[in-house]
Amino acid sequence: MAKKKQRKIFVLDTSVILHDHNAINNFEENDVAIPITVLEELDNFKKGNDTKNFEAREFIRFLDKLSENATLNDWIALPGENKGKIKIVLSSDLVSRQASDVFGDIKADHQILDAALSLQKSAKGAKVIMVTKDINLRLKAKSLNIQSEDYKSGKIKDVSKATIGANTIHEIESDEIQTMYKQGFTENTDILGDAKVINEYYILKNGKSSCLGYYNSSSERIERVDKEYVYGIKPRNAEQAFAVHALMNEDVKLVTLQGVAGTGKTLLALASAIEQKNKYNQIILARPIVPLSNKDIGYLPGDAKEKISPYMQPLFDNLTFIKSQFKETEKKYKALDDMVQQEKMIISPLAFIRGRSLSNIYFIIDEAQNLTPHEVKTIITRAGEGTKIIFTGDIHQIDTPYLDEHSNGMSYIIDRLKGHKLFAHVKLERGERSDLANLANDLL
Repeated sequence: MAKKKQRKIFVLDTSVILHDHNAINNFEENDVAIPITVLEELDNFKKGNDTKNFEAREFIRFLDKLSENATLNDWIALPGENKGKIKIVLSSDLVSRQASDVFGDIKADHQILDAALSLQKSAKGAKVIMVTKDINLRLKAKSLNIQSEDYKSGKIKDVSKATIGANTIHEIESDEIQTMYKQGFTENTDILGDAKVINEYYILKNGKSSCLGYYNSSSERIERVDKEYVYGIKPRNAEQAFAVHALMNEDVKLVTLQGVAGTGKTLLALASAIEQKNKYNQIILARPIVPLSNKDIGYLPGDAKEKISPYMQPLFDNLTFIKSQFKETEKKYKALDDMVQQEKMIISPLAFIRGRSLSNIYFIIDEAQNLTPHEVKTIITRAGEGTKIIFTGDIHQIDTPYLDEHSNGMSYIIDRLKGHKLFAHVKLERGERSDLANLANDLL
């Protein structure tokens, strides 16, 4: 006789819902409990244009539809096959106030912990697990003997695909180097061995001779990559040459550029977009607003445009640098001003792009490491015909409290899509901003 499987009850924190409104459907046949405190906190997030506001609204709508013919203070079945049940844990259901007593304060986190403790006592034989993206709450849970873990959906185990550079060096025969320079490619892809990956970039060397290469799966050959000027900007190293090649490649519709500050990610993406301005209806350069010190934009004076301006300034700085490559009397300088005035090129917070149709657009998302897997999926699934999407960022410089290098949207894209013919990833490792900036990146 098969041993009966132990019942599991996952208690979800507010941070999980704000990360992924569909989270309650990702626990297989196990049960999910939502403390009433979580609903109260979600009520504070339901208004606004940020992604967390969208997640809160979607989750509230889901619960409302689910409870049309039932009450949520009893266990009710989740929709779909092999799904568990869900229940709202009310304050009246609490049979333990241990967390509030131990930590000496009645606050939302402690009431959520009390809900988990109460379930441990009332649901005999069940294994109660707290799920939260709040590290401190996980530690508090464990101190009260509550098993606690991070929300794992969308969290990758191995970040090596994002952290390994695209400048893999391969020693090859000298005649292959000569072939690459003579005809621009070689059909001998065996020189890459097991390292052959679709749309991957390589430094091919033989002694002092070297060549930059790219594996094109369509033609099944390794093609030479040259350092190509894009709207006055020339790549300064092999990695930047690879990035420009991917950004200019019409067959590649999705590109991720990963690298520390000063490696030229955003500058190259913007310059490449402008170089191809006649191929696209519009260039959109966007970034999520993640204020320092967790201050909301409401702290800043002025209207909405004036409030967001400080957060968009790094993008304007890159545009200014590109303009500085030309004299004010030159056509290319004036063309940039015309593009901005005619809104052929716009710089905007990512939240303001929500709901837009993205057809025939060159879309650059800066600081993509601050996006969740759900957010990047939402962006990519809105891509229409002719659209190219670029994500730039550094997975080691995350500014949001509930993401890390394993759970952010940029790592998720690279992990899931690397090796697909529509996708290319380049890691930029060498800083080109200044010697001082490189010193800070290396030693501080």
